[in-house]
Order: sequence, then structure tokens, then C-alpha cells
Amino acid sequence: MGVEEGGVHHHDYTEDGTVDLKGNPVRRSKRGGWKACSFVVVYEIVERMAFYGIASNLIIYLTGKLHQGTVAASNNVTNWVGTIWMTPILGAYVADAHLGRYWTFVIASAIYLLGMLLLTLSVSLPGLRPPHCSDPPNCKKASTIQLAVFYGALYTLAMGTGGTKPNISTIGADQFDDFEPKEKAHKLSFFNWWMFSIYVGTLSAQTILVYIQDNVGWALGYGLPTAGLAVSILIFLAGSPLYRHKAPSGSPFTRMARVIVAALRKWRVPIPTDPKELYELDLEEYNKNGKFRIDSTPTLRFLNKACVETGPTSTPWMLCSVTQVEETKQMLRMIPMLMATFVPSTMAAQSGTLFVKQGTTLHRHIGRFEIPPATLTGVETISFLVCIVIYDRNFVKIINRWTKNPRGITLLQRLGIGLVLHIFIMMIASLIERYRLSVAKNHGIDETGGQVPLSIFILLPQYVLMGIADTFISVPKLEFFYDQAPEIMKSLGTSYSMTSIGVGNFISSFLLSTIARITKEHGHHGWILNDLNASHIDYYYAFLALLSFLNLGFFLIMTKFYVYKAEVSDSMEVLKQELKGSSLPSE
Repeated sequence: MGVEEGGVHHHDYTEDGTVDLKGNPVRRSKRGGWKACSFVVVYEIVERMAFYGIASNLIIYLTGKLHQGTVAASNNVTNWVGTIWMTPILGAYVADAHLGRYWTFVIASAIYLLGMLLLTLSVSLPGLRPPHCSDPPNCKKASTIQLAVFYGALYTLAMGTGGTKPNISTIGADQFDDFEPKEKAHKLSFFNWWMFSIYVGTLSAQTILVYIQDNVGWALGYGLPTAGLAVSILIFLAGSPLYRHKAPSGSPFTRMARVIVAALRKWRVPIPTDPKELYELDLEEYNKNGKFRIDSTPTLRFLNKACVETGPTSTPWMLCSVTQVEETKQMLRMIPMLMATFVPSTMAAQSGTLFVKQGTTLHRHIGRFEIPPATLTGVETISFLVCIVIYDRNFVKIINRWTKNPRGITLLQRLGIGLVLHIFIMMIASLIERYRLSVAKNHGIDETGGQVPLSIFILLPQYVLMGIADTFISVPKLEFFYDQAPEIMKSLGTSYSMTSIGVGNFISSFLLSTIARITKEHGHHGWILNDLNASHIDYYYAFLALLSFLNLGFFLIMTKFYVYKAEVSDSMEVLKQELKGSSLPSE
């Protein structure tokens, strides 16, 4: 899907703006690789355990301990998760414009740890939580101070993740050199194994931590990941001498704004037919600064006006280089693709809200052992882990024989498969819920709120398929936005992937609230009530299936016109020719 265009030029195989912590240039061969990446991966495993130790079971805490209703609790979960995934925009800006990825991460991880500490205190100290209550309709609500401390901790944590999420995966990817064929090959597998490590931490949270929270206590359930996060930060810091660091290259938003403003100010100026007449810095200038140079492309042609020279002198807001214009084009071209990923994130949000709430209405005992409803999200994680290994080790090798693509299929083709799976998931979830409601009605508990005599394992199909779909959505989405972003805007590109999750969660909150309100108007019973046995979330899931179908159509249209950024490896021959004609070492 899509076509490829444009060329990238670079000055050296072993030095491309990589610096040490003091800002001194370092050679690629002395740093990075899987050894450096291992410290980053260890951090991510534990961090995912901490995050999903909260997110997976948060709706149970809100409804069971803070005594909130289904819609309110679901929306509080998705609003918080949405914020978690929106703040990376700020973290990416700080990293790219000011502090660099490493120091932004270090400072943000300290804020993250502070939020975890506050959250642990809020569920541990009796004065910071409502008293125990076994009669939900008559339970005492949480006080303003209790809510302020609890949500203050959650959103402090969210601000911390804003600086860690867009930079930790980028730091990991930076450890592989696009100009070294062996490392380039390793990088193709990096994002698959990166997601694998994420889901290892996630699975630990969804099984061990969720069980501790439901059966031992919330204080220990939150205290363990807090301690683990502190240790993982120390492990990350221990790997600092091995990391390849990228120096901040200025605000990406300012660079993009200059291009747009310059193009608008010269909207009447004709564009030369020969791209060589457009303004561009000399290759030596890029060599000196350790940056990439990109050739002009015909897409978004209007922006080329920004690099048309109109006088002897021009300000940065009047004249931009071709490379700067192409960087802006690359970020703008990804916006329609970003929009197409909002709905998949909305579908995924159901796993941590309504799917879990469904589980509370079903039989959950195996002998004396009671399965925590949020534990079933671990099935989704296991499904993902198995699928990602099969995909990386088998599918890619098999399909590569026909496509000749080192990834097996393109990132957008892989994403498209995930979108199709989401349609079927919501249809299946709707049918399963319809069956659950019919059993509840047959046993006369559709209005009483009792437990439905069905095993919680009837929900397995929707969880298993959601994990498989994630293999085709989460991995290519992250890799796509990293891969297609300009070299100096990788953190911002990575934040696109996270922004889609944030927006998707906010859309989930909006849809749930709106549909719950509309369906209760004019005396109607309503689709989504506190008592799921009296609700009709099967209708809601059917609506989400229709929304997924419409989004698939939008995605297919957008991919038809998408222009891929040329990969660095595609310009290797050009690079070698330039190096032969220069005095630069080429190794």
C-alpha cells in the first residue's frame, strides 16, 4: 500500500550526530546494539508491569472501592488512559527541542515514580480511601480530599509517562545503525521484540498483580510495581555508558511552522520546474552537523514555495531548505494515517473497561480459586505473545519468498489486517453478550443484578482475537510512525503512535457517555446501565463493529494515496558514490 519517493543523503556510516552524555561525537561501532538495548528492554518490562498493574484493574477499584457507577468508572479509566497517551507529545517536544531523549526520560521517570508512590499511599492509608462496604447502592462515596489525592497521583504519573513513553522506545531504536547492514537487519526485528517485552510486563501485571490486588490487598498490589519501577530506573541508568545519544536538534514544531508560514507568505511565487533551483544547504553543512539531507519530492507541492529564493537575504520564516520542507511534508503526510488509527484504539479500550465489567457478572470459580475479572486480559496478552513469535519467526520468512519485502508485508498492509480483525471482534463480542443476556433473562436475573450461571471463559474468544489483532496493529503502528518520521523528529513521530491511543480512549469516553445518555431519553431503558444484566451492551458492541467497518474504508482510501518516505538503506548506493568522491572515511 502506498508508493515510495524521495532520497536521503548522509555523511558517514559511523557518525550521524550520535554523542555521549557530554555532547562529544562518538563512533557507532563503540556503542549501541542489542547489548545497550537490553538495559532499555528491562526497564520497559517493569514499567509495563507497573502501568498495567493499575490500568487493567482500575475499573474494579473505582466501582468496588470508590463506589462509582459503570459509565462514570469506565470514562474515568479511559480519560486517564487517554491522558497517559496524549502527554507524550509534550515529552517528545522537550526531547527534540531542548533536553534530548536521554535527559527527558531520566527527569520524567522520576516524576513517574513520584506518582506511583502517591498512588500507593492513597490506597494504603485508611484516611485516604472510603471505608469498606458490602452494600454498593448504599456505600459512602469518596470524599473530595480522597478523590483529589487519588486522581492527583494518577495524573502525576501520567505527566511522568509523557516523558518516558515517546523516548524509551526511540532510545532503543537509536541503538541500531541504519548504515550498518547487520544492525539494519536487527532493527527490522527490534519493534516486534520491543512489543514482546512490553507484553511480558503486561502479562505479569494482568495475572500476578491483579490477583494480589483482588485477594491480598491494593496496598501490596500497587507497592510491588512501585518498588520494581524504582529498580528498573536504576538498571536503565547503569546502561548509560553504552547508549548512543542523539543531541536535541531544535523544536520540530518551530521547524514545521517556519515551512508553512514561508510557503503562505510566498503563495504567489512560482515553483521552478528544476528542483535543483530550490534553496538547499551544501552537503558539507549537513556533514558538519551530523544530519540527513533529503531530496525534493512533488507531493504537497505547495510547501515547495518555502524554499524558493526571492531575494539576496531571507529570514528562517521566509526561506527554508529543501530538507526542512521535506521533513515537514513527512510529518504532515502521516496525519491521515494517524486519524485512521483512532478507532482501533477505541476498540482496544473496551478490553480494560466493559470486557472486565462483563467478567464480574459471570461465574469465576475453579474449585476454591476465584479468577479476578481483569485476569482475563492476560489471555489477550498471551495471545499476542504467541502470535508475535509466530509472525516474526515464521510468517515473515514464508511471505518474504513472494513479496521480497524484509518485513514480509508492508507496515500499512499489516495494519489493514488488524483493522479487519477488529470488525469481527466486535461482532463476536456482541453475539456473546447477547447470549449472556438471554441466559440472565431465562434465569430471571436480568433485573436483579445477580451472577449469570455462565463461566467467565465464554469471553475468551473476544480476548484471544483482540491479542491477535494487536499483533497487526500495535507493532506496525509504532514502527510506521517511527520509520516514517524524519531523523531529527523521531520522538515526535513515536508520539504519533501514542497520541492515537490517547485520542481513541477519549473517543471511547465520548461514545459511552453519549450513547448511554441518548438511549435513556424519552423514557427508554438505556443500553448501558450500572447493572449489566439489565443493559444492552450487545447493541453497543454492534455499533462499534459498524464504526470499525467505516474506519476501514477511510484507511483504505488514505493508504491508496500515501507516499512512503524513502528508507535510509534505499540511498546507500548514492551515499557510497558521494563518499568515494570525498575525503570522509567510509569504512
